[in-house]
Amino acid sequence: MRAALSPMLGHLAAQRATGALLRGNGTLYLRDGEVVHAESPVSPGLDVLLTLGGRIPAEGWREAVERAGARRQVARFLVDNGRLTRGELEVYHLGALYDAAFFALAPGSGPARFRSGLSHWLGPVRPVPAEDLQREVLRRRRLLEELWPRPEVDTAPVVRSRQAPLPAPTRRQRALLELADGTRTPADIARRLGRPAFHVLIDVRRLAAAGHIQTPAPGAAPPDSPDSPVSGAAPPPSPVSAARFPEVSTDPDIALLLRIRDALEARL
Repeated sequence: MRAALSPMLGHLAAQRATGALLRGNGTLYLRDGEVVHAESPVSPGLDVLLTLGGRIPAEGWREAVERAGARRQVARFLVDNGRLTRGELEVYHLGALYDAAFFALAPGSGPARFRSGLSHWLGPVRPVPAEDLQREVLRRRRLLEELWPRPEVDTAPVVRSRQAPLPAPTRRQRALLELADGTRTPADIARRLGRPAFHVLIDVRRLAAAGHIQTPAPGAAPPDSPDSPVSGAAPPPSPVSAARFPEVSTDPDIALLLRIRDALEARL
């Protein structure tokens, strides 16, 4: 691969370190040098993807967190109690991990620090080699650049354009546009829809390229969004704070699930 996104992550991988790599936009959890979990305030967590996607009820997630979070065995509890199959858990978890890592490793995420020995309350699922993770992050960056080379739309409030005629948006894109009230950013919309934030960025850039969304002027400072989390490093959440249940449901991203499934099968 080309130059590493995070030299510290590469160093920790080489040293087979265990702990948490904290950056301004998120946290990567490592075990023996591999990434086992990732979180970002920009990205909906595994709980949101599972509950809003309709795979498990909100009370099922809450029970798992309350009964197994302190022992850092939430993942095992979900499987052992029939909430998810092992394969389903791995697919959903990898989707959440890659999504959060994309933002945690974003440019300008601030200085990194490492807390040795820190582990996540979810417990082990399937680790991802650091090199594979960084390669996927680079692939996603290139994809966004190819779709619409204006990164301002990634963080600015989404404003609908009234131009006509325009290519008709897809059903998933219409759900996004319905929430584009001029104050919500793509991250806000991802949390409301319960979709991975990177998938929302893909739709935002496609809609901007098609003229459905206004692209802000370069260098324009976006107004604060009431739905956005406070910027800066976010501490690892406790099992109690992890039980978030947003309101709106959507279909899972089938293409991503298939790609993750193929990656899992290739490693078996």
